[in-house]
Amino acid sequence: MNPAVLARLPQRSHSTRFFWVRHAPVPVGAHKMYGSLDVDCDTSDSDVFKGVAAKLPKDALWITSPLKRTQQTADALIAAGASAASWEQDADILEQDFGDYNGKTHEELFAQRTDAYVGFWPSSPELQAPNGESFAMLRARVESFTQRMSAAHPGKDLVCVAHRGTILAALQIALDLPIKNSVSFDIGNVSLTRLTYHGDVPVGGPSWRVVDVSWLP
Repeated sequence: MNPAVLARLPQRSHSTRFFWVRHAPVPVGAHKMYGSLDVDCDTSDSDVFKGVAAKLPKDALWITSPLKRTQQTADALIAAGASAASWEQDADILEQDFGDYNGKTHEELFAQRTDAYVGFWPSSPELQAPNGESFAMLRARVESFTQRMSAAHPGKDLVCVAHRGTILAALQIALDLPIKNSVSFDIGNVSLTRLTYHGDVPVGGPSWRVVDVSWLP
């Protein structure tokens, strides 16, 4: 290809590649709203962990939220064959704080809700949860995170082990979706969502490339 044409294409050296992984299943989640509570997850599905670990880049920077289920998931991925050059925590990729909804059974939570998002998200993404956050507040945190990481790590791979809400916010940012569509994606436990930020795209072009959404082996 003509070098002048090649030079106009997005360059790998200017891209930051986010490998988002949702944490493993939470046993208490079968009957209770756990949201931003610090609960354990189940990392016993070795086949899933081996399959996802094989798709992750070698020698990437790994980032988890401060909640232990993301750290347990990261540990299990590394035990299954993944590798990390370094590892840090970042509070900006915590799950949405659902405030008073945390700890309620699903039946209790559904019974008190009248919004149109029942079955999609624990609260209306347009409203702030009582004594908690709105999805818009979560989105602002995640946008701060992706901007910081893209500026600090151009040309690098980042493995981000986080939460469904965090990954939904990352997709909403990448695709510039309306808030009402932000919770439309199913994000499976331990699934991989790959988003690439291109820092050298001319103004007016798409800055984000969506590679995979909720990929599982």
